[in-house]
Amino acid sequence: MTRKLAWLALFVSLSSVLLYGAPQMADEKASATQTVTGCLQKGAEPGGFFLISTDNKHWELYTSPEVSLADHVGHTITVTGTVAHRSKAQEEKSQPYEQKEMGGRQHGDLQVSSVKMVSATCSK
Repeated sequence: MTRKLAWLALFVSLSSVLLYGAPQMADEKASATQTVTGCLQKGAEPGGFFLISTDNKHWELYTSPEVSLADHVGHTITVTGTVAHRSKAQEEKSQPYEQKEMGGRQHGDLQVSSVKMVSATCSK
């Protein structure tokens, strides 16, 4: 009888762990995609771009060959992508440039998968 209770306790505890973990995984996937609107600017880092969002957050933007940002500098755009996870070495390399651009704002890194122009100008 004790063995049956031990197995039952193990089953119940594992079931609750699996049920608890499932919603978290769905939330993590959903929160990984971001859509941000703001003013696109040329970054201080060679080839870099950043966006100051409508909520005044600094977003360092990373693109793939399929996405071109150069033609949208000075425009209000909406970008969609995933939060970029960069290595410590990559962050250390970018840090001096980001510090110049941020101006005390909150910061995020975004791997851009699409861009849409909202306006040919940026409102101040």
